[in-house]
Amino acid sequence: MLCIVCRNETNKYKCPKCFEYYCSVGCYKSHTESNNCKVKESKSTEENVDNPRIILPFTTEDTVDIALLKKLEKSDELRKLLENPHLRNYLLEVDRAPSAWKAMKVAMQEPLFIEFADACLKVVEPENK
Repeated sequence: MLCIVCRNETNKYKCPKCFEYYCSVGCYKSHTESNNCKVKESKSTEENVDNPRIILPFTTEDTVDIALLKKLEKSDELRKLLENPHLRNYLLEVDRAPSAWKAMKVAMQEPLFIEFADACLKVVEPENK
């Protein structure tokens, strides 16, 4: 990914308003002070929850229905796991990784991440307990 301001290679940070990448505090300040920072609303997720017949733009055989994903919010087991700062930091690293496949391959070797993934699967695929 390229920094929205200086165009250097980065995947460190994403603007919380427009989700564009930036590489430093200086670039972030410059970006947010410019007129280029437009809020991107992710209304598609909310619309899909209210109307599950909406088709997602990219789906695979592994795509989980949005109604099931909403159940993750109510999981006490997940909430407890996410109290762990190590897990939260690890999830951020995976999210920011330039190669999702490589990051997931490494993550699936981490016992805490496996515990998190299993807790997610218990919610979205309860018949496979």
